[in-house]
Amino acid sequence: MQTTRTFVYGVFLGIIGIVLFSSKAVMVKLAYQYEVDAISILLIRMLFSFPFYIIIAYLYRNQNNEVVIKNKDYVWVIFFGFIGYYLASYFDFVGLTYIKASLERIILFLYPTIVLLLNRLFLKQPITKLQTGAIALTYLGIVIAFWDEVAISGTDTYLGGFFILLSAITYASYLVGSGWLIPKFGVIKFTAYAMIISCICVFIHYSIISEVDLFSFSWQVYFLGFLIAVFATVIPSFLVSASIKIISSSNFAIVAGIGPISTIILAAIFLHETLTLLQLFGALVVIIGILLVSLYKRKKEA
Repeated sequence: MQTTRTFVYGVFLGIIGIVLFSSKAVMVKLAYQYEVDAISILLIRMLFSFPFYIIIAYLYRNQNNEVVIKNKDYVWVIFFGFIGYYLASYFDFVGLTYIKASLERIILFLYPTIVLLLNRLFLKQPITKLQTGAIALTYLGIVIAFWDEVAISGTDTYLGGFFILLSAITYASYLVGSGWLIPKFGVIKFTAYAMIISCICVFIHYSIISEVDLFSFSWQVYFLGFLIAVFATVIPSFLVSASIKIISSSNFAIVAGIGPISTIILAAIFLHETLTLLQLFGALVVIIGILLVSLYKRKKEA
């Protein structure tokens, strides 16, 4: 039986993981101040992450060995590594060249509603009236948050928002599609495999399209790339996995509500970003909508 202390410990791990994940957008925006393009900083992030995931994949190579894994399962791992971590990351980094870090996190926070919609579309899972209302509420919050930003920053905000939305959609697709693979491989081994595939995709992408010398950037870019890789990618990925294991995915979804809030605070401290009262209200509406979805899911699973 789970004790209160254990549950609090799980929540604490989740909070630390979410805050670290939220710092990614802020550090990417800081890196952009040193004239680095999206694919280059993404490559630097993956170069620093790659050895960690290789080591983790090796250490956990025997996890779930009792489960029979077919060749097609590995094909699906490649596919979801491509979708969930390569495309989602690339769209995210490109979108951040156009919009504020705080707005990026608000849009990415939509992914639970996209998961519901994809489950309805492909798996025929029903959506209740409460969930429909919550989804509508979250998208209303996005419209409110963007209403002022377009007037302030111009129409490029739409382009940035579009790329971040693509990131949320591809990540949600990964969550929906990979759910049946994780029990076969084990969460740590599957995550490591998917991240290795993502790293390789970024390496190929950079080698094909980029004409920028990887060693031409200032030291700050490589330092920020290292921080993004270790403290905003590798460490939080395992903190979040541990938190979900302790407190359940439904409870973690509620804890994840601090994501946009922590990004707004970090962006204000390190980037001097400010949101208008209308944008803050829009962010609050989005958070309430996601919490309604998460609370309903928790009640349904209880």
